[in-house]
Amino acid sequence: MRKDFLVFGSPLIEQPEIDEVVDSLKSGWLGTGPKVKKFEEMFSDYKSIKHSVAVNSCTAALHLAMRVIGVKPGDEVIVPTMTFAATANAAIHAGGTPVFADCEKGTMNLDPVDLEKKITKKTKAVIPVHFAGRPCNMDAIMAIAKKHNLKVIEDCAHAIESEYHGEKTGTFGDVGCFSFYVTKNIITGEGGMAITNNDEYAGKIKTLALHGMSKDAWKRFSDEGYKHYQVVDSGHKYNMMDIQAAMGIHQLGRIDRYWKRREEIWNRYNEAFKDLPVFLPASVEPNTRHAYHLYTLLIDLDRAGITRDQFLDEMTKRNMGVGVHYIALHLHPFYQEKFGYRKGDFPNAEWISDRTVSLPLSPKLTDEDVNDVILATKKILKRA
Repeated sequence: MRKDFLVFGSPLIEQPEIDEVVDSLKSGWLGTGPKVKKFEEMFSDYKSIKHSVAVNSCTAALHLAMRVIGVKPGDEVIVPTMTFAATANAAIHAGGTPVFADCEKGTMNLDPVDLEKKITKKTKAVIPVHFAGRPCNMDAIMAIAKKHNLKVIEDCAHAIESEYHGEKTGTFGDVGCFSFYVTKNIITGEGGMAITNNDEYAGKIKTLALHGMSKDAWKRFSDEGYKHYQVVDSGHKYNMMDIQAAMGIHQLGRIDRYWKRREEIWNRYNEAFKDLPVFLPASVEPNTRHAYHLYTLLIDLDRAGITRDQFLDEMTKRNMGVGVHYIALHLHPFYQEKFGYRKGDFPNAEWISDRTVSLPLSPKLTDEDVNDVILATKKILKRA
């Protein structure tokens, strides 16, 4: 039994970002300013993309992406049911209708076969979600999108470092959307990024992210002289602050070191749990890079003698933070009541929903922390 609670997804905050935040506080430049611009430039370099626009969440990035590709009432957007609510809600906020598709049982990613079955004359776009950091089958998804003239918005909330066949996630579709939430691979506390090679989309995202004001509004308090602005669209308050970017510019500089540490922990878990009554995460596919954002075990209900929720309770009793990613969206009351989804609609996602549990996976974890997670997991499942 641990004496202290092991927080799930606790980030590793180091001294340089603390100093950078303090510098922002002392400078008085707390809102969108030079550090946001620097973070955007660094992210564009990292992703080898033309435009990166920093916003206050991945949810904001997804919503803005829906708006700039032209989603409107009556349009349908295909979304995997195995994802977080923000993916579907972005389409709703833009006036569209999310249409759920099942996932592959092994990868938990969007199933291209079911994706194509869900396409209608109303379909405007598809949002592949690179689940847990595993890149989707983008060859198949992009081929389907091209065949049916669909826009592609990549939900890369889990997948900053991910690559598919030599290309970086977020660069396949029209817009890629990233998260820097406190549990993500690099963090700004709250924050997100929209990336694109499309000049028009980038300009519109930047405008819509700050109340629909003309792009010079982003510079109106800079040292370049006062800039008058005009409101050119009905926008949102989605801009990132320099205080957030102050963390991001240092976190991004350590992204590969953090990735290697999570890979080490991932491999230790795989070795430790291989003989337990569980299904381990699928192996990393050839010619891809997994971001190792989530380590998701699936409890083998036929052999374990314990339910997933009982396992969660037992881990919590042992001061172990755990997560569930996810209960499929079509099983939640809102989507059932609004869109008529029912249990039985997506068998693969439901099978996962009943069994999945996420264990701590963070570069902040010490070897002792990892040993504690392994010991607790073994004791619970072997006893059961």
